[in-house]
Amino acid sequence: MTATAPEKLYLDDLVPGARYVSAGHALDAAQIKTYAGDFDPQYFHLDEAAAQGSLFGGLAASGWHTAAITMRLLVTSGLPLAGGLIGAGVELSWPQPTRPDDVLHVESEILSVTPSRSRPDRGMVAVRSETKNQRGEVRQVMVAKMVVPRRIV
Repeated sequence: MTATAPEKLYLDDLVPGARYVSAGHALDAAQIKTYAGDFDPQYFHLDEAAAQGSLFGGLAASGWHTAAITMRLLVTSGLPLAGGLIGAGVELSWPQPTRPDDVLHVESEILSVTPSRSRPDRGMVAVRSETKNQRGEVRQVMVAKMVVPRRIV
């Protein structure tokens, strides 16, 4: 089941198995180089010719750039959690490099919902998010624990 919800979701609205899909973000070489120049200035993120001889075999976006795009997509269109996306821990992996001309989107699934025993106004949600390109190739996998408020009645 894929959920589409324009309104913000509270802990009480979430169920394991619910899925959310973000809008897309088109990435190009200029964006990759700009981000890398500012935050991860390694040659395989900055220079196409030099990157050919790297482990990546060509220009690749920084994993942190992919993570930043993922966050933006989740916040703006992918996971409408009330109170914002408040992380309590995350595990990231990059099974394949993100490339120029990838159009990224995020597919998220609620893994678990756990109300807090000591703080009845909130709980913890585990979410698995896969950042994929236009061909459905997984570029990043993120499993996050998020603090989500309960609906005040």
